[in-house]
Amino acid sequence: MTGQINRRRFLGTVGAAAVALPSVGQSLARAAAQDRLFKLPEEWLEPPSEFSQAPFWFWNDELSEAELLRQIEDFKAHGVQAFLIHPRAGLPKSIGWMSERMIHFMRFAIERAAERDMWVLLYDEGMYPSGSSSGQVAAENPAFRTRGLVCIDLDQAKSGSEVQGVRIGANGEPELSPGRNLVATVRRKSNGHRLAIVDRAARDGYSVIRGLHFIEDDPPRRADHREVAENQPAGGDILNPDSVACFIRLVYQRYYDEFGKHFGKTVKAIFTDEPGMLARRGERGMMPGTPGILQHVNAYLGYDFTEHLPALWYDDEPEAAAHRRDYSRALQARLEQTFYRPISQWCEAHSICLTGHPAAPDDIGQLRYFQIPGQDVVWRYIEPGKANALEGDQSTQAKCASSAMIHLKRRRNMNECCGAYGPDFTFDEMKWLMSWLLVRGCNMLVPHAFFYSIRGPRIDERPPDVGPNNTWWSQYKPFAKATSRLCWLNTDSRHVCELAILGLNDSLPWRAAKVCFQHQRDFNYLEARHLWEDARVDSDGIHIAGMHYRGLIVETDPPQKAKAAIDALAKAGRIIQWRDAMPDVELVKGIDELISPDVRVSPATLDVRVRHVQKGGVDYYLLFNEGGEDLELRLNLSAKGHRVLLDPTTGGQEALSLDDPVRLSRHALRVLAVHQS
Repeated sequence: MTGQINRRRFLGTVGAAAVALPSVGQSLARAAAQDRLFKLPEEWLEPPSEFSQAPFWFWNDELSEAELLRQIEDFKAHGVQAFLIHPRAGLPKSIGWMSERMIHFMRFAIERAAERDMWVLLYDEGMYPSGSSSGQVAAENPAFRTRGLVCIDLDQAKSGSEVQGVRIGANGEPELSPGRNLVATVRRKSNGHRLAIVDRAARDGYSVIRGLHFIEDDPPRRADHREVAENQPAGGDILNPDSVACFIRLVYQRYYDEFGKHFGKTVKAIFTDEPGMLARRGERGMMPGTPGILQHVNAYLGYDFTEHLPALWYDDEPEAAAHRRDYSRALQARLEQTFYRPISQWCEAHSICLTGHPAAPDDIGQLRYFQIPGQDVVWRYIEPGKANALEGDQSTQAKCASSAMIHLKRRRNMNECCGAYGPDFTFDEMKWLMSWLLVRGCNMLVPHAFFYSIRGPRIDERPPDVGPNNTWWSQYKPFAKATSRLCWLNTDSRHVCELAILGLNDSLPWRAAKVCFQHQRDFNYLEARHLWEDARVDSDGIHIAGMHYRGLIVETDPPQKAKAAIDALAKAGRIIQWRDAMPDVELVKGIDELISPDVRVSPATLDVRVRHVQKGGVDYYLLFNEGGEDLELRLNLSAKGHRVLLDPTTGGQEALSLDDPVRLSRHALRVLAVHQS
């Protein structure tokens, strides 16, 4: 009968309802978890455009306004709100470097970006390395051509012959034509031979840069997919201040004259690319130099280097390696004075940032002249599952730039990444590589590259296209947004770190750094000259730019000028001296005796990298599984409060209790937020 229910059915109905309802304990747990969630910052949910990736945009074919606009809008639709205009091999000769047509297209792209709240980086060369304005510097004045020192053994040279581009006269001495200078005549210590050291310009075909135009008009793609020949403009003498002044006028000042109203707004920075003292393809046996270089070297080193000149060419000279290093340090200092400093000063005076990167991955000293210090991970220098992610000078470069940012009080640091990783480069590798950078403090990503055209041989020029012309482009927007969130998190935040590793202006040690990475003891590189220039040293450690380092790892011999600071730190027990073959456990113990661990991971793993920052009253831990296996970890943190695990790709959050493990799949990066609200 309708409306009646028997006892069995009643009990079954009640039982089913009971099963469907959560227990009191479950309800309380869920309520507690909800309480641990917090209001996510608006910038995390919708990161501002300033934190977008800014890819190299290869302009490498005949250009049109319609196609430029289509690609700009395509970038924006896929979460990329910035680009670096990079004139590249494949441009027709009718669009020459800094020509009216090139300037026209640059102006068009900048104005369209401004209309769409996008931003732009300009590139200072056609093509690279920087310093010659695509050969225009040397064309304006042949005295500004790249120069160097050559060595002639006068006891072996024959009269009437030519040695290292220098003619030997009837008297056995060099016959120097105008523009060539005798630097010194000196005897080798090893065998007594008499040497002439001559300063001269590089010969044609040497010390060149890569050019913008194919030698052959509109060549087909090669069957072997190798690059086709391009023009090679003459390099400029970047150790000569007059040559650099010419370069600034031809490029930087021209940019300002054309686009000055956009400087500091849509146009954020100008990118200089690995300026080299001998450019590319230096002559065999030529050492970097310029007129008057020996006087500079002597003044910088504080002793007369003349008698040690043979060590630049001969390994069997006494202490040859040490003297070469001294010469290199002196020339790096010269390069700072003649190239980086004047360009940096020009940029500051014109309300724009200098960015880009020096020639070597650990040239931290030269980064002081960059308003946005940078480095570049290209040519598979860093790879997942390979030792190079932690070993060798390339492994230092991400920390090199982020440490410089902190100690120089800059807001951003940049990395040009993914270039020339080859056609087999995968999207997973690209994500891993950017995570590798982000967990080390990078906050401006410049992927290399998005190709305007892949027609003919262009597809094979430093491949791959990592953007619109790749198979993963349809998946790019969530990835771009994830990197923007993490760049925002790494900007205007305080890095929680009390450990530094001492470095030199042109050398950063990696052995102790490897151990620190593998044992979640975060650190920054400290360039030695900070110890006598702007750091405060006392019994509690090193104070600089808002950082307090309670421990300093010393792996290489510090400069003499740092002796007083090092002695004071050693007396206070703040020095951890790295030794060859030092066991990992001994180094970690030495660190922990000075600095309470910020993170303890259980079970122990060598694959997790950690970066701890504070922003907006919240502690954020970037956690990156650099290895190839899934991990489930429990974390003991110095920061106390409610824990929330953030997913950079979705922007979402998951509340965790203190006992909940953090699960990191292979190559995954997550952010653990610890908050009080």
